[in-house]
Amino acid sequence: MFDGLFIKLAVDVEREVLAGGGELHADCEQLLLEDGSQQENIWGADWYPHTREVTFEALINIRPRQQNYGMEIQDSDTREQVEMIVRQLMKIAV
Repeated sequence: MFDGLFIKLAVDVEREVLAGGGELHADCEQLLLEDGSQQENIWGADWYPHTREVTFEALINIRPRQQNYGMEIQDSDTREQVEMIVRQLMKIAV
Protein backbone atom coordinates (compact mmCIF):
# COMPACT_ATOMS: atom_id res chain seq x y z
CA MET A 1 0.00 0.00 0.00
CA PHE A 2 1.05 3.61 -0.47
CA ASP A 3 2.92 5.37 2.34
CA GLY A 4 1.40 8.81 1.66
CA LEU A 5 4.54 10.45 0.27
CA PHE A 6 4.20 10.95 -3.48
CA ILE A 7 5.34 13.20 -6.31
CA LYS A 8 2.85 14.63 -8.77
CA LEU A 9 3.85 14.20 -12.39
CA ALA A 10 2.73 15.27 -15.84
CA VAL A 11 3.93 12.98 -18.62
CA ASP A 12 4.05 13.78 -22.34
CA VAL A 13 3.53 10.42 -24.03
CA GLU A 14 4.47 11.77 -27.46
CA ARG A 15 7.78 13.41 -26.50
CA GLU A 16 8.50 10.89 -23.70
CA VAL A 17 9.33 13.58 -21.14
CA LEU A 18 7.90 14.42 -17.74
CA ALA A 19 7.74 17.23 -15.23
CA GLY A 20 7.28 16.56 -11.54
CA GLY A 21 7.13 18.03 -8.09
CA GLY A 22 4.47 20.68 -8.54
CA GLU A 23 1.84 21.40 -5.93
CA LEU A 24 -0.72 20.43 -8.56
CA HIS A 25 -0.49 18.20 -11.62
CA ALA A 26 -1.49 21.32 -13.56
CA ASP A 27 1.76 23.02 -12.43
CA CYS A 28 3.74 20.20 -14.03
CA GLU A 29 1.51 20.27 -17.10
CA GLN A 30 2.14 24.01 -17.51
CA LEU A 31 5.91 23.46 -17.56
CA LEU A 32 5.54 20.90 -20.34
CA LEU A 33 3.24 23.19 -22.32
CA GLU A 34 5.78 26.01 -22.03
CA ASP A 35 8.41 23.57 -23.31
CA GLY A 36 6.44 22.74 -26.45
CA SER A 37 4.23 19.81 -25.46
CA GLN A 38 0.68 19.55 -26.75
CA GLN A 39 -2.02 19.27 -24.06
CA GLU A 40 -3.64 16.20 -25.59
CA ASN A 41 -0.36 14.29 -25.10
CA ILE A 42 0.05 15.18 -21.40
CA TRP A 43 -1.31 12.88 -18.71
CA GLY A 44 -1.19 13.15 -14.92
CA ALA A 45 0.30 10.50 -12.65
CA ASP A 46 1.83 10.09 -9.21
CA TRP A 47 5.03 8.37 -8.18
CA TYR A 48 5.33 6.85 -4.70
CA PRO A 49 9.10 6.60 -4.06
CA HIS A 50 8.87 4.33 -1.01
CA THR A 51 6.85 1.64 -2.79
CA ARG A 52 8.02 2.48 -6.34
CA GLU A 53 4.41 2.54 -7.51
CA VAL A 54 2.98 4.69 -10.28
CA THR A 55 -0.70 5.67 -10.15
CA PHE A 56 -2.74 7.38 -12.83
CA GLU A 57 -5.20 9.75 -11.17
CA ALA A 58 -5.19 13.52 -11.71
CA LEU A 59 -7.64 16.30 -12.48
CA ILE A 60 -5.77 17.04 -15.72
CA ASN A 61 -6.82 13.60 -16.96
CA ILE A 62 -10.49 14.60 -17.16
CA ARG A 63 -10.92 15.19 -20.88
CA PRO A 64 -14.17 14.07 -22.47
CA ARG A 65 -12.94 15.09 -25.95
CA GLN A 66 -10.43 12.20 -25.65
CA GLN A 67 -13.01 9.83 -24.13
CA ASN A 68 -11.40 10.03 -20.66
CA TYR A 69 -14.31 10.99 -18.42
CA GLY A 70 -12.72 10.55 -15.01
CA MET A 71 -9.58 11.47 -13.11
CA GLU A 72 -7.97 8.08 -13.77
CA ILE A 73 -6.41 7.34 -17.14
CA GLN A 74 -8.95 4.91 -18.58
CA ASP A 75 -7.07 3.67 -21.65
CA SER A 76 -4.77 0.79 -20.67
CA ASP A 77 -2.31 1.53 -23.50
CA THR A 78 -1.94 5.14 -22.31
CA ARG A 79 -1.44 3.95 -18.71
CA GLU A 80 1.29 1.56 -19.91
CA GLN A 81 2.97 4.36 -21.87
CA VAL A 82 2.90 6.70 -18.88
CA GLU A 83 4.29 4.04 -16.55
CA MET A 84 7.04 3.07 -18.99
CA ILE A 85 8.14 6.70 -19.40
CA VAL A 86 8.08 7.34 -15.64
CA ARG A 87 10.08 4.20 -14.87
CA GLN A 88 12.57 4.84 -17.67
CA LEU A 89 13.20 8.49 -16.79
CA MET A 90 13.18 7.97 -13.03
CA LYS A 91 15.31 4.80 -13.37
CA ILE A 92 12.75 2.73 -11.47
CA ALA A 93 12.85 -1.04 -11.84
CA VAL A 94 9.55 -2.90 -12.04
